[in-house]
Amino acid sequence: MWRAVGAWPGFTPVARSLVSVDRRLGRLTRGRVVALGMAPSLMLTTTGRRSGQPRSNPLQYVREGDDLIVIASNWGGTNDPGWAWNLSADPRARVLLGGREVPVTAHECEGADRDRLWLLIVDQWPGYQAYKTRASHRKLRIFRLTPDRPA
Repeated sequence: MWRAVGAWPGFTPVARSLVSVDRRLGRLTRGRVVALGMAPSLMLTTTGRRSGQPRSNPLQYVREGDDLIVIASNWGGTNDPGWAWNLSADPRARVLLGGREVPVTAHECEGADRDRLWLLIVDQWPGYQAYKTRASHRKLRIFRLTPDRPA
């Protein structure tokens, strides 16, 4: 049922209004509950490309091995979300997931890898197809978050 709700036209304004609640919920539960529990979710903390300050955002993800795959849909908006620009400027980030904070390095996915991951993402949350339609003027960027290995 939750998978279908993402494609409902009224979902985006409602969900956007809940993002600040979602951030607080993610912090309070140390990443155990994010995205109001509707889909596998994490809290991504990037470094602001202009401010240099930490910026945290709740995001859905798809797991591929140890890597976490996230999509810069911005609800199908006209621009990429700030966190995607932040990762482009500095790919080092932190993920809060299941009570653990993990340092990661982001890589933007391209070509056949991106196409394959898109199918996994849409299978998990069909609403992304609606976001792609709304954002027809831009390509929704997909990032692979790879946990950093201890030295």
